[in-house]
Amino acid sequence: MCFPRSASDAAAAVRAARVHGVPYVARGSGTGLAGGATPLDDALVIVTTQMNRVLEVDIDERIAIVEPGVLNLDLSRHTRPQGLHYAPDPSSQQACSIGGNVGTNAGGPHCLSSGVTSAHVLMVEAVLPTGDIAELGSLAPDTPGYDLRGAFVGSEGTMGICTKVAVRLMPNPPLVRTMLLDFMSVEAAGATVSAMIAAGVVPAALEMMDAEITRAVEDFVGAGYPRDAAAVLLCEIDGLIEGVDYQVSEVRRIAQSHGARSVRIAQTEAERQLLWKGRKSAFGAIARIAPDYYLHDAVVPRTKLVQVLESVYAIARAEQLTMMNVFHAGDGNLHPLIVFDSREPGIWERVHEAGSRILHTCIDAGGVLSGEHGVGMEKRDLMPLQFSSDDLAAQGRLVDAFDPDGLANPRKVLPHGWRCGEVQQRGGTIPDDTWI
Repeated sequence: MCFPRSASDAAAAVRAARVHGVPYVARGSGTGLAGGATPLDDALVIVTTQMNRVLEVDIDERIAIVEPGVLNLDLSRHTRPQGLHYAPDPSSQQACSIGGNVGTNAGGPHCLSSGVTSAHVLMVEAVLPTGDIAELGSLAPDTPGYDLRGAFVGSEGTMGICTKVAVRLMPNPPLVRTMLLDFMSVEAAGATVSAMIAAGVVPAALEMMDAEITRAVEDFVGAGYPRDAAAVLLCEIDGLIEGVDYQVSEVRRIAQSHGARSVRIAQTEAERQLLWKGRKSAFGAIARIAPDYYLHDAVVPRTKLVQVLESVYAIARAEQLTMMNVFHAGDGNLHPLIVFDSREPGIWERVHEAGSRILHTCIDAGGVLSGEHGVGMEKRDLMPLQFSSDDLAAQGRLVDAFDPDGLANPRKVLPHGWRCGEVQQRGGTIPDDTWI
């Protein structure tokens, strides 16, 4: 394990690993949930937490240049006096790093209207698997040539190590309204989500929590969530005063027309922050129920939310598991949460079976394997559910172009055998139906 303080330090570590044929993995704050930063094959772990400086903030251009170890929330705190913030806001934003966000193309509640990490990264300085330092993308509005920046964001360390990032900053909105809507059925809450978007109302954030997690959060935080609701929606509208007032009235109208029992609008900044503290404390709150949990991440079409949730609950019942749901409803990014005690005999088999069935259900509904957590090891072997042989072959060739030696975070993202190097190392031949 090493702790570089600069790009040249990281490059030296990569070159040393290459000379000795040692695999390596970049690691930030360690908040990832898909095993992307878990070292395999006695890999060298290159930890970027000490590269934690905000190097430059250009207020006029609304750009910040930061090192990968800068914490997500710290960047927005740093730029708040200038009236700016960094939009992607994962629930772990108090601990997760910008470099890790780049690796997994992280999202967050406020990415519904603003977009995920890839929409906010202009340039990445990276140590390539050759040990060279390259800039991918630029600060210009449009960069000639291939979008290597876009390929790198979300590559989970398989194409190199991020050592510097130029990110886009957003102006702090002049007005913010946070609303809590509660419903007596999950179906009514789901229908409200679809109706909002269909009516042209795109909130800054639109989060949904079911009955189990709402009670757990309220017991833990005391945010004022209704403990008897079947589901709640946390909806945030921001922008200019006239536009916000109109959208708030539209949200109220749509919610009430779909059976919302109450519509509460936070009256103070403290009340608004408390509502969000409840949402962002959800995963910590379940520790009051059981010592372990398995959090999934998949995306389904908004119109299939209720249908998929019904299937998720049915899977939990069949496996005799406690299931909770808290997720980014606006973009259909589900986070089924299985709560359990790992000391119970046979529990892991049931948990993994439920997780696999949930992902199959999401894909069958027209969804995708991950919305923001990445693939890592967790979903690596399920990639063929979403991608064809040609798709996986193309991805394998792209990774090989960056990492011909196969040392950068090996055995992540792509199933075994989908990289040329892996096939050659096994002494095999490339199947006819695999490669173009």
